[in-house]
Amino acid sequence: MDKEWIEVSITTSSEAVEAVSGILYNTEVKGVSIEDSQDVEFKKKHPEDWDYFDESLLKIKDGTAVVKGYYKQDKNLNGYLKYIKDSINNLESFGIDKGKGLITVSKVNEEDWENKWKEYYKPYKVGKHIVVKPIWENYEAEKDDIIVELDPGMAFGTGTHETTKMCIKALEKYIKPEYTVFDIGTGSGILAITSSKLGAKEVTGVDLDPVAVKSASTNVGYNHIKNVNILHGDLMDVVKGKANIVVANIIADVIIFLADGVKDFMLPGGVFICSGIILERKEEVVDKLNKTGFKIEEINEDGEWVCIVASVK
Repeated sequence: MDKEWIEVSITTSSEAVEAVSGILYNTEVKGVSIEDSQDVEFKKKHPEDWDYFDESLLKIKDGTAVVKGYYKQDKNLNGYLKYIKDSINNLESFGIDKGKGLITVSKVNEEDWENKWKEYYKPYKVGKHIVVKPIWENYEAEKDDIIVELDPGMAFGTGTHETTKMCIKALEKYIKPEYTVFDIGTGSGILAITSSKLGAKEVTGVDLDPVAVKSASTNVGYNHIKNVNILHGDLMDVVKGKANIVVANIIADVIIFLADGVKDFMLPGGVFICSGIILERKEEVVDKLNKTGFKIEEINEDGEWVCIVASVK
């Protein structure tokens, strides 16, 4: 096996981490690592938890993040780099601050890459009961812990981002045992798997990205659950029936688009949990949900991000 990889490093804003990760996963990226200012501060304060500390991380300041993608050197790489550059430059048209938007390319050894991206992910508790655990990590479960096994190197959605955490907390609050859940833009499958673990009767995750579909399906297998179905495509085209809960952790523009038709896939009294919304677009999304017949149940904020829970009137 070739031991050398190409590392594409993108210096961006913390706000743009999920979007930049999504851009990378639209290419044939083999793995992604993320560092932001909070991670750097934690590692500086707890050096005993890490085999080494990369001094280059000291350049990461508040509100800044570095997203790194790892590729094999092949004929497609230049095309991927152009796509990444164009997509990052286009983030601001979606209301997402790209930060510096600086892209650098370098060669790394395979062993160094594996250590770097895997060391970022540790078992992480979200809400009252959910513990997101990378499949290679050991974790001694406490009473009432609900473990979600995940390989977060395959598709974004690790549980550590504010948008994902708020969705998990909302799912903890609203899921009941007889409920059906649809997860739009399932990514790694984390919200679909969490829904099942919280007791939902039936869960469907959908994603337009075939890489995400494969990743989510693999992660479902790691959790040994039988009631989660992962589909490739758009909610409107591939999902049959109606759900008690629809969760969408995407971006404001997609949620605004979904608001017109998502009620057709929801049972009376159903709940729409939507996140991935930056703070300055909160009122725009709330206004759209109100106009399309939803009742706003709650609005939660974490940093620069918003999660809105709305019900069908």
